[in-house]
Amino acid sequence: MPDTATSTFTRWTDVEVEPLSSHIGRQFIVGSGTMVARVLLKKGAHVPLHSHHNEQITYILEGALKFALEGKEITVHAGEVLCIPPNVPHEAFALEDTVDLDIFNPPRQDWIDRDDAYLRSQPEVTAKG
Repeated sequence: MPDTATSTFTRWTDVEVEPLSSHIGRQFIVGSGTMVARVLLKKGAHVPLHSHHNEQITYILEGALKFALEGKEITVHAGEVLCIPPNVPHEAFALEDTVDLDIFNPPRQDWIDRDDAYLRSQPEVTAKG
């Protein structure tokens, strides 16, 4: 069976930033089996506790996020990567202005469908630490 997938090239500057709250914006690109998202968080942004069936790999390009998951806190700084297995509840706090690259397998259908109310218009929380 021939492969019918077509290569694509995208510049982040060509992808509109979707505002989710006053402190969080995102862009994403969806492939045939994987999604990559660029999440822009201002200091004090809070991604509320949630879980999903997707594996998530978070790579911090700039700034720092403090994650709460599996009964512990992990701070991920620029140049560091956190792998979150499927179905693990987690939340994150932006300790400074942060650019986060998230990779999901499979793609987040709730994000594609804009059915992600947990992430939209949340009050911002100042993280300690």
